[in-house]
Amino acid sequence: MDAATVMQELEALGKERTKKMYLSNGAQEPLFGVATGAMKPLAKQIKINQALAEELYATGNYDAMYFAGVIADPKAMTAADFDRWMDGAYFYMLSDYVVAVTLAEAPIAQEVADAWIASSDELRMSAGWSCYCWLIGNRKDHEFSESKLAAMLETVKNTITEAPPRTQSAMNTFLYTVAISYVPLHKQAVATAQAIGPVEMKRDNKKNATLHAYETIQKDIERGRVGFKRKYVRC
Repeated sequence: MDAATVMQELEALGKERTKKMYLSNGAQEPLFGVATGAMKPLAKQIKINQALAEELYATGNYDAMYFAGVIADPKAMTAADFDRWMDGAYFYMLSDYVVAVTLAEAPIAQEVADAWIASSDELRMSAGWSCYCWLIGNRKDHEFSESKLAAMLETVKNTITEAPPRTQSAMNTFLYTVAISYVPLHKQAVATAQAIGPVEMKRDNKKNATLHAYETIQKDIERGRVGFKRKYVRC
C-alpha cells in the first residue's frame, strides 16, 4: 500500500467530531479527525513499514503523522531521524504521543530523551520526560539506573514550577509513573510528589489546569496498582 492510498483510507475514517476535538487540543489543518482505534485494522494490514511511515509523517497531516508512529520501525531510526520528527511535532499530541512513544521502542531511547530533557525547547523537554514515562511503564525495573532516576526526581522537584507548561505536564506524569511503575523508587517518588504539591499549568485559550501527582498516586496506591507495567507501548 502506498502513501496516497493510506491517505485516502485515513480520510474515509475521519469524523468531524473527532477533528474538532483534535483542533481544540492544538492540532492544525490538514487533518481528517481519525480516532486512534479506527486505525488498528489498517495498521494490521500494513504492519511495520519505515519508508511509508516517513512519507506519511512528512505530509504534515496530523492523522497521517500519528499513523506514521504506529507503523514506524523505531529500531531503524537514528537520533537524527527522531530529531527530524521532533522538528515536525508542532504540539504535544505529536511530541508526547507519537514521537516519544515511537522513541520508547528504540534502543537509543534514553540517550535521545536525555538530550531533549537537557534542551531549552518546551516540546523536546516534554517528549523527553514523556519517553521515560512510556519506558518505565513498560520495561522491567532492572533496565534502569536507580541513581539516574532518583536524580531525575530531584530535577523535577527543583524545576517543575518554573518549567514551560507542557514540560510541567510531562514531569508530573513522570512523578506518577515512577511512583507506580518503578518499585525501587516508589517511596522517594511519593515523597517528592507530596513535597511539590499542586502545580498550576497555564494553557492557551483554556482555563489553567492544576497538576497534582500526589493525589493521583494515592488513588492508584489504594487500587493496588503499585508495580503496574503495560504490556505494549504502541497501540
